[in-house]
Amino acid sequence: MKYEPIIGLEIHIQLNTKRKMFCGCSTDIWKKPANSVVCPVCLGLPGALPVPNLEAIKKVQLFGLALGCKLNTNSNFDRKHYFYPDLPKGFQISQYKKPFCYEGVLELKEGNVEIERIHLEEDTGKSIHDAKTDETLLDFNKSGMPLMELVTKPQIKSPEHAHEVALKIAELAKFLNVSNVNMERGNLRIEPSISLRPLGQEDLPNYKVELKNINSFRFMRSALKYEIKRQTKELNEGNKIPQQTRGYKESTKTTFIQRVKETDSDYRYFPEPDIPPFEFSKEYIEEINKLVPVLPSKLKEELHDKHKISTEKIDMLAKLSRVEFVINLIKAGLSAKDAVNESLGLSKGQYKEVFENLELFVQKIKDSKKHQMDDDSEILQIVKKVIKENTASVNDYKAGNINALNFLIGQVMKKSGGKANPAKAREILVNNL
Repeated sequence: MKYEPIIGLEIHIQLNTKRKMFCGCSTDIWKKPANSVVCPVCLGLPGALPVPNLEAIKKVQLFGLALGCKLNTNSNFDRKHYFYPDLPKGFQISQYKKPFCYEGVLELKEGNVEIERIHLEEDTGKSIHDAKTDETLLDFNKSGMPLMELVTKPQIKSPEHAHEVALKIAELAKFLNVSNVNMERGNLRIEPSISLRPLGQEDLPNYKVELKNINSFRFMRSALKYEIKRQTKELNEGNKIPQQTRGYKESTKTTFIQRVKETDSDYRYFPEPDIPPFEFSKEYIEEINKLVPVLPSKLKEELHDKHKISTEKIDMLAKLSRVEFVINLIKAGLSAKDAVNESLGLSKGQYKEVFENLELFVQKIKDSKKHQMDDDSEILQIVKKVIKENTASVNDYKAGNINALNFLIGQVMKKSGGKANPAKAREILVNNL
């Protein structure tokens, strides 16, 4: 029998606030000594009382509004009970029936996906397993970090579709500056749930398998592909697939059982007694709504439809997070073509400097165009010198590193004293590479 996957995602995103979710501890915990950024609250000591972080709440609401979510005017925190070694209280402060955000939608080429809810909770600590000594060490620096959880409806049809959803959510979080989205530092973790149903069946399957704490888009896609094969085999052999939480092992590209999956009733949710419920006025929500910028998808449409920029160049700008920057250059008086070419020609360091002095940069471009170097042979001589002097960057470009091309263009512009026509310089450089 042929089956189709039904996938839902839970995406956990650490927010980039200055302090933790319910205490005054700093969120600057990267590479800090174990248990050095803690206090009685995030250690869960008896008698310590939580104080909610308003900055974190506002960031979740801003993110929700950007996804078209409704905001609950009445909301509260709940206690979610379960035992975990690095959850010292024996419960987690989270949200259950009244999350801050609900009913949104993510618009995608592969098919739109509805957002069921976005809620806020505290992160747990970190368990460190030492195989040699058979010991488990606990570091509570991460405990209490503000953690936003986005839950999609089970509408995702393939590992590739899931990859697109997770990537777009990460890009949006970074664009809105609600998170640094550094997966190496654990800022973003993905927990897909997957089940299979016979082709043509409309009802949801009576089980789901959750894949826990995946910290890579590629790993998630690989784990889902493995689960499709594994579950197809089980179903074809007439076996019933139990509700499970499974981990993913990259070295073998397989999943493994961690525990039988809990249901909501197992968590014994009840309203957090130490934090009063929230009431948000219409005026408050309107103020948050004013903070939502024009989103990257709309900016891309503007560049393509209004300014006739190619999809290839828009994708290059998007990878460098410079779509909005180009729009601002156009508003400041540059032509769309010049704005794109100048933006792609900036190194990271140059970009930061220009970003802070936008009007001065635009005026310099306008002035330089009056004395611009347009002679192809003259630019070619400079290009050849740059290629010869920067073999490492040339090799990086040929290996697929787009930033290397931007560096090389920057070197051409530098050697020409900023006089080379950027569009011609880019074209001649690419042709010679």
